[in-house]
Amino acid sequence: MVKAVTKRKEGNRSLVRNGEHALSPSSLSFPMRLGTGSASPGSRRTHVRPVLFPPTLLPLPVLYLPILAASLFAWLRAGCVPLGRALQRRLLSLRASSRSPPSSAADMAMRQTPLTCSGHTRPVVDLAFSGITPYGYFLISACKDGKPMLRQGDTGDWIGTFLGHKGAVWGATLNKDATKAATAAADFTAKVWDGVSGDELITLAHKHIVKSVDFSQDSNYLLTGGQDKLLRIYDLSKPEAEPQMISGHTSGIKKALWSSDDKQILSADDKTVRLWDRNTMAEIKAINVAMSVSSMEYVPEGEILVITYGRTIAFHSAETLEQIKSFEAPATINSASLHPEKECLVAGGEDFKLYKYDYNTGEELESYKGHFGPIHCVRFSPDGELYASGSEDGTLRLWQTTVGKTYGLWKCVIPEEEGGELVKPKVNLPGTAEEELEDLGSENSDSIYSTTPEVKA
Repeated sequence: MVKAVTKRKEGNRSLVRNGEHALSPSSLSFPMRLGTGSASPGSRRTHVRPVLFPPTLLPLPVLYLPILAASLFAWLRAGCVPLGRALQRRLLSLRASSRSPPSSAADMAMRQTPLTCSGHTRPVVDLAFSGITPYGYFLISACKDGKPMLRQGDTGDWIGTFLGHKGAVWGATLNKDATKAATAAADFTAKVWDGVSGDELITLAHKHIVKSVDFSQDSNYLLTGGQDKLLRIYDLSKPEAEPQMISGHTSGIKKALWSSDDKQILSADDKTVRLWDRNTMAEIKAINVAMSVSSMEYVPEGEILVITYGRTIAFHSAETLEQIKSFEAPATINSASLHPEKECLVAGGEDFKLYKYDYNTGEELESYKGHFGPIHCVRFSPDGELYASGSEDGTLRLWQTTVGKTYGLWKCVIPEEEGGELVKPKVNLPGTAEEELEDLGSENSDSIYSTTPEVKA
């Protein structure tokens, strides 16, 4: 986080003039265009074509007033004189104070502010959390740019990128202690990586695109599935040995997961979910769904399987595939995740929105647009304090499960009442002057829970 803040501070050097921070003209409420011309933020000149009255009606000095006013307007807006900077700050202060305040402190605390994790250049199609380790927990993302990334789970800070695939990466996972990572790609390979050094450990060749990878609990075996309709189990202590293969799917496998302490395997193709016995490699049961399966999540606490297809979010027993309950969303859902304590669930899909439901009643608790493209994957963190989403827009976003709670990079300052009126929440950043808050930021600058701070003149 320190690195990100330093980077932003260096970027603000161009805004420092005579020891003061000039606010960006883009933050002002009035438009950029003047007449038919425009004024650039750093220019004192502007091209204006004012509509003038005939010379016979007005004296000559009056004809120049629009030009003089437009020039002064441009100078003030660009912050080229001290008066311009003072006026800008005053305008910002007035605009902030004119906003209608929330009716209560509780209303303020309900604003959901995500951490945005950039870095990928194409859609993010899969993500997974590790278990909780002595160093926290970690997050891996799979992207069509072929460069899976590892991040700190609670802050989204980038740790490293695994380089080696020659095609889109469709699946990614971490083992429990985050010492190993595995990826599935369109280059017909699955790879195992050292989660600490980032080195490629093993490359497992397949005959078609690989879509899914999953470690066994002891990290000794890797389960893969893909377009060749076969499940493969690799012994990672003997990578040169032929894998065990399970056949039976009639279309490409979208997801394959270990379940029931690695005694069973769950897999999904187009419209079928199957349960397999690990020892006999025989099919135990299969269920058909009405539409193509878009995602599948296994929740070991309670042996629950979460399946999404169309607008349906269905919950089944992972041991028998019997349906427990299902919810209908208002849009096509691409992924859903159940809270570790089974209090709530989140889902995202084609309408760019994230939905949060009460697991017991099915009541919609929240819904909001969080991305600029369809959401492909969502997952809760192992402690349940946040959930991550990946989207067609190439970003990951981290969201608080309990909005307003101090956790990770989120810090909520509860407003106090003065004279019967609520005071706006303020952000306390160590070593930062209050008037610099408008300019200070980082990769996750919008992660701090706060309204726009008041800028003093």
